[in-house]
Amino acid sequence: MGIEKFNTTPKEPEMTRYLSTLALALAAAFLTPQVKAEKVIMYREGQLVSPHDVAAVLGNGTRSIRLLDDGPAAATPTKYVAAAAVALAKTSARPPARAPAAPEDANGDASALSLPVRFAFDSAEIVPAARTQLDALAEGIKLLAPNSIVTVEGHTDAVGSDAYNLDLSRNRARAVRDYLVQRHGIDAARLKTVGYGEARLVEPADPTAAVNRRVQFRGS
Repeated sequence: MGIEKFNTTPKEPEMTRYLSTLALALAAAFLTPQVKAEKVIMYREGQLVSPHDVAAVLGNGTRSIRLLDDGPAAATPTKYVAAAAVALAKTSARPPARAPAAPEDANGDASALSLPVRFAFDSAEIVPAARTQLDALAEGIKLLAPNSIVTVEGHTDAVGSDAYNLDLSRNRARAVRDYLVQRHGIDAARLKTVGYGEARLVEPADPTAAVNRRVQFRGS
């Protein structure tokens, strides 16, 4: 009785499809960029902002600094690192102590910084309490190269409709730009504005959290 032989080699059309699929998979593996978590320096309300640290971040030459906090930071989809020189402002006449620098390779370079700019309710009017941090930010922008561009990003929480929050975030970003131009004489051409509404929440698990309401700045 003869032994029946089975041909295990794929037929030519099947082999062609197999090789094509394999080639596409390999190309995707090599060409897809590695996604890295963005690192943003986040200041809390009342924390001191150093103009030199602002210039370092917006000039893309920053070092990561640990942020003074009462407890561990909550996990977020965006990796937030420590703010530079961010000891809480105190009423004491003694200058606030600077936060110790973390090793340069511990957190890597930050790509942006975030301020908890407060606005009047349902408005783009900047409240006086927010001006101190914005004033320090302006001094940092002045340390950058004259042709450098800074993007001002408006972000809201998830209270209200998507359309409403998008419009509000744009108006608030423009209000911050106008403050920097009118109060500090920064060339308006150097400041771009964009609003993201509630699309980029810091705390997606708590979409109405105050930390989601912020203005971020990045250099280019």
